[in-house]
Amino acid sequence: MTTPENKKAGEMKPGTLLAQALGTIEPVYGELVPPVHFATTYERAEDGSYPRGRVYGRDQNPSYDQAEQVLARLEGGEEALLFASGMAAATAVFLALSPGDHVVAPKVMYWALRKWLMETGTRLGLKVELVDADDIDAIARAVKPGRTKLVWLETPANPTWIVTDIAAAADIARKAGAALAVDSTVATPILTRPIEHGADIVMHAATKYLNGHSDVLAGALIAARKDEFWARVRGNRPGIGGILGPMEAWLLLRGMRTLHLRVAQASRSAAAIAAFCQTHAGCIGVLYPGLPNSPGHAAAARQMQGGFGGMLSIRTKGGEQGAFKVAAALQLFKRATSLGGVESLVEHRASIEGAGSPAPPDLLRLSVGIEETDDLIADLDRALNTVR
Repeated sequence: MTTPENKKAGEMKPGTLLAQALGTIEPVYGELVPPVHFATTYERAEDGSYPRGRVYGRDQNPSYDQAEQVLARLEGGEEALLFASGMAAATAVFLALSPGDHVVAPKVMYWALRKWLMETGTRLGLKVELVDADDIDAIARAVKPGRTKLVWLETPANPTWIVTDIAAAADIARKAGAALAVDSTVATPILTRPIEHGADIVMHAATKYLNGHSDVLAGALIAARKDEFWARVRGNRPGIGGILGPMEAWLLLRGMRTLHLRVAQASRSAAAIAAFCQTHAGCIGVLYPGLPNSPGHAAAARQMQGGFGGMLSIRTKGGEQGAFKVAAALQLFKRATSLGGVESLVEHRASIEGAGSPAPPDLLRLSVGIEETDDLIADLDRALNTVR
């Protein structure tokens, strides 16, 4: 039995690690709440050196330190970096590649990053190949040994919530000499730790679940190891200026302290909502990896521990008009973009993403918050009854 006396700090369960934020105490006044550092520049010593280790605030602000350390520990990585947004974090990885490098990415992924890859990424010389990432054989066929430098995954993938077997994809990437990066925004480190399954880099749109309160734009990357590729990624943060502000870093850390509680509640409610919607006459389909009949359920069950997340999509009767009718009838689910906050949201993804969206016109994406499950189900029941 592990006792408090012999249990190492690194063995803390995620909930304890988050609530304690590594147990850091401010050294001068003993504050439990960390201070916010707004300085942009630091004093040199008389000999011109920087004995305190800080030169300029652009990417050396002490306000980042604690949140980055918590994220690295949560994901089991060697180092974490905060960015000004999820897009800033994701593109920093691709910008560490060289013109002509081959990249494999999913057809179903965050639409803005897919658009950036196919427009800006290709203009910069990247050779981008999109695949059905729930099909491991399709990934294997797309990867070109010696030419593919990065395999990018998003799992579960927005907005259809397909699941990719991370361990299988990692094996393919490793044998081809490519790095594997995983957008784990929806799973969060509470449910999935991609590095344990072979990922080299984990990305989070920290705006979403990590912060959890819809009041901060932020992104994060976590590296399994500090290798040459990671050094290039790290250099992109100050180089392209995707820097998180100190107040945003402070708010992110505060939000992360309740991540485990929020994810657990959202996952429980999402599972109950998915089961309810499966039998509702106003719903013709439910996309959720926690359902036993979901195509990605087996892979999700292997790599998602403690739940299947708070995101799901439903397909309504009446096509696109039916979907808009249901969304308009919802009261607790707010019609808004984003996900992972304490409030539940609904969005018609096809109209948001535009041409090329993998979302059918009758699909509504639900981000389940931390409200009472029964209230959310009652809200959906009323709305779906308008099209049954």
